[in-house]
Amino acid sequence: MSQTANPFLSPSSLPYQLPPFQEIREEHYVPAFEQGMAEHLAEIAAIADNSEPPTFENTIEALERSGRLLDRVSTVFFNQASSDATPGVQEIEKDITPKLSTHGDAIHLNPRLFARIRAVQAADGEQQWLLDRYLTDFIRAGAELGEEEQARLRELNEELSTLATTFHQNLLADTNARAVAVEDVAELDGLSPDAVQGLQETAKERGLDAGYLVTLTLPTRQPALAELTHRELRERIHKASVGRGADNAELITRIATLREERAKLLGYANHAEYVLADQTAGSTQAVTEMLGRLVPPAVANARKEQSDLEEIAGHPIQPWDWEFYAGKVRKARYDIDSSRMRPYFELNSVLERGVFYAAQRLYGLTFRERADLQGYHSDVRVFEVFNEDGSPLGLFLGDFFARAAKRGGAWMNSLVKQSDLDGTRPVVVNNLNIVKGEPTLLTFDEVNTMFHEFGHALHGLFSDVRYPRVSGTAVPRDFVEYPSQVNEMWATDPEILANYAKHYETGEPMPQELVDRMLESQKFNQGFASVEYLAATLLDWAWHTSYTGGDAETFEAEALRNAGVDLPAVPPRYRSTYFAHIWSSGYSAGYYSYIWSEVLDADTVEWFKENGGLRRENGDRFRQRLLSKGGSMEALTAFRDFRGRDPQIEPLLARRGLL
Repeated sequence: MSQTANPFLSPSSLPYQLPPFQEIREEHYVPAFEQGMAEHLAEIAAIADNSEPPTFENTIEALERSGRLLDRVSTVFFNQASSDATPGVQEIEKDITPKLSTHGDAIHLNPRLFARIRAVQAADGEQQWLLDRYLTDFIRAGAELGEEEQARLRELNEELSTLATTFHQNLLADTNARAVAVEDVAELDGLSPDAVQGLQETAKERGLDAGYLVTLTLPTRQPALAELTHRELRERIHKASVGRGADNAELITRIATLREERAKLLGYANHAEYVLADQTAGSTQAVTEMLGRLVPPAVANARKEQSDLEEIAGHPIQPWDWEFYAGKVRKARYDIDSSRMRPYFELNSVLERGVFYAAQRLYGLTFRERADLQGYHSDVRVFEVFNEDGSPLGLFLGDFFARAAKRGGAWMNSLVKQSDLDGTRPVVVNNLNIVKGEPTLLTFDEVNTMFHEFGHALHGLFSDVRYPRVSGTAVPRDFVEYPSQVNEMWATDPEILANYAKHYETGEPMPQELVDRMLESQKFNQGFASVEYLAATLLDWAWHTSYTGGDAETFEAEALRNAGVDLPAVPPRYRSTYFAHIWSSGYSAGYYSYIWSEVLDADTVEWFKENGGLRRENGDRFRQRLLSKGGSMEALTAFRDFRGRDPQIEPLLARRGLL
């Protein structure tokens, strides 16, 4: 193959440098990775060996300009590895991930380069912040260790990267393999006709001659459990869900052990302390105290909810019963059920009349679908985004449907980062896992997820910084969920909801009495929701603060018991063997981030309410003072600049019924 034929070797000529997906083939990846790493190391050597005195321009800005080919191929490849993982891509991922770890160590552990960084003097505040970020990155990567310690660190990093890839691929395969086949349609009683049709189409897509296939979402709790009347099928689905990842049991104990060793090598007591040293929480004590404050009232609420459910059910509640009977209580208490709401939540209406409309009202954005631009899969839709004055802002890609080659969950990626240094505008993608139908009707949880992920997209789109290192969502892990959680508030804003919640057949708006009951019911079952989340958070915390050996199942049980969240009817949102966030997705010792960010989110929602809600001036303030800053300043400083004070926890406690 001629190297000139490789589309990664030069910047894309498409609008906004959208990757030329129609030209990219699997055989392009490895040569581009190899050449990208070689070019990057040559650029690093030129910086490190520069005979001129180190300056911000010839050292830090030079680093910011380096590695462009490697960035292009890495961004596209790892997006595909998550969204459309063919067997060929998975083989490349296994091979390339440890090589990239070695490549990163070659940069961070280069003593000449580190010496130059330490000698740089910054000229202004933005430069000083970026310089501090580089110093922190290099020190946390082991730049100050001795040669023997650095050699061991390289070994740890390489093995950890390999294990994370193995975990991810094991889980994807097992999640697909454990999908529950149903032959008798009568067992699907309770599901809407469009949902049953979707399961039938999924079975055909997965190669089954007949019947229906219930695929598994990433969390423990599976959506179908809320509606299925057939208790044995509910049990089958739940047990398939919690049984995932058996091949990962020994693997995660190895990861936890190696992370502990690495943390101690770098001077920290454990992996959690290492992670927290570079987060807004600042210390493990701060997180431990917050979680300790939340657990008792959450558990008390969940126990009361369980008692109410058992009174209705007439028998002890099992994990596969909770959502079903909670639905009955919700229906009896609020006269509402999800099957009645779904016809008002058609995907295109939610996206265009809800998510996009909210962005138009709050920020002045407009969206134009670009059928002439191709995504990486036929499901992907491409939209050009414009500011109110008509100036171009960037591209938004939506990849909403579940498929066997896509990992579970929902997430946002940046395909092109905004950077004044490079003259690039942002290209971002949202991934969800919605079962495709004709039409595709959503649950309200899926509606909320769509608004949430678009909050991440806005964080990337609104970035207005000079340097790519601090662009968009390049903020501390326990701050990154904050803007996305704030964006959820518009899903239930009266004006926004009225604009998108229309019956897919008649176009009639959702009746106000149904809207009122739906909103009131959002406060229901908060004990379960809080304990489910806290149990997963405390599992993550235990793995990265107190694991000293032993098998995964025993450690998990002890960790939940010691934390006071071992409620059999309320399993953790993720059990250890399929907890992708902490083993392969960058949230290790960081799953607390969602509740930590929710403190900021709930406080910010109060600010919007106090200042008139859906007003352009409110959106402009949030955009200019916080969203546009990316990681170019200390995160809580940006929050204070927007909010006018430090965050307060009381709005969160009130929201979750924990006061």
